[in-house]
Amino acid sequence: MRINKYLSESGITSRRGADKYIDAGRVKINGELAELGSQVEEGDIVTVDGRPVTLEKSYVYLKLNKPRGITSTTERHIKGNIVDFVGHQERIFHIGRLDKDSEGLILLTNDGDIVNEILRVENKHEKEYVVSVDKKITDEFIERMAAGVDILGTTTLPAKVRKINDRTFNIILMQGLNRQIRRMCEALGYEVRQLRRVRVMNILVDDLKLGQWKDLSQQEKDELFRQLDYQPKR
Repeated sequence: MRINKYLSESGITSRRGADKYIDAGRVKINGELAELGSQVEEGDIVTVDGRPVTLEKSYVYLKLNKPRGITSTTERHIKGNIVDFVGHQERIFHIGRLDKDSEGLILLTNDGDIVNEILRVENKHEKEYVVSVDKKITDEFIERMAAGVDILGTTTLPAKVRKINDRTFNIILMQGLNRQIRRMCEALGYEVRQLRRVRVMNILVDDLKLGQWKDLSQQEKDELFRQLDYQPKR
């Protein structure tokens, strides 16, 4: 970012005023006198008259309807990574994971603190899925999925499970073990054919088409922060 834009966005002065500050030798970047057109990089220390000038952190919170084939990773060398797929101007990262073969709602942000609040297991935040399997769903299957299934050396927490039709069910989890729903179904003799997440806490995938993303509305953010008892650090 050009130094005059940096100073104007900090609220110190206008861009024209910033140019005057620079001409007067009042502005330094990392201890060196700034010049007209100097660039400010992330991590640089900018001072005016010896006093540090910082930009208020602008946080973004968005939801994506992830299609199959996109990997929940910020590692850019991995083909089909979620960061390149979204292509946001900010350096964002995903909150939790949705495996490559699954689709649906995933949240992304550049606010590292909120990630921990949402993912903390003891907070028992709900995540809702619609799942299709390879054969007819029985009452016993629904009961066992709801009660808890032995996978990965543990028993899954009780879940809310509802049959939608002969091969499709709805499940609400409050934990996020690796490929949990797929492993639970497999342990009971079923194979997942389609898995779609439709909700995380109060955030719904709504009418987002596969591959689309949008910023959370103010109402969505307010309710999310309320449920988390959280306020972004500015």
